[in-house]
Amino acid sequence: MSLAAMRDLAIVVLALESIVIGVLLILLLWQLRRLTLLLERQIKPMLDSLQQTVGTVRGTTSLVSETIVSPAIKLSGMAAGIRQTVRVLAGLAPNDKHG
Repeated sequence: MSLAAMRDLAIVVLALESIVIGVLLILLLWQLRRLTLLLERQIKPMLDSLQQTVGTVRGTTSLVSETIVSPAIKLSGMAAGIRQTVRVLAGLAPNDKHG
């Protein structure tokens, strides 16, 4: 095989390789576009719904904290204070163990 024939064969192989790479690049870009559309159409609404759910949970947590937890803590503190006051007045307070 002559040098010119080998050169021509190499040019043909490189041209075919360039065509295959170009086709694969087009397919890759097409798949990337499909993925982008999938993200826009399906994932984004799910994330929006998740954000709404998180907002609802925050509101519910705040409501429970304000209406149940805070009053329960205040009531528990008042009950402990009343118990201690009754113990002191009844003379049932424990002796000071440090002095």
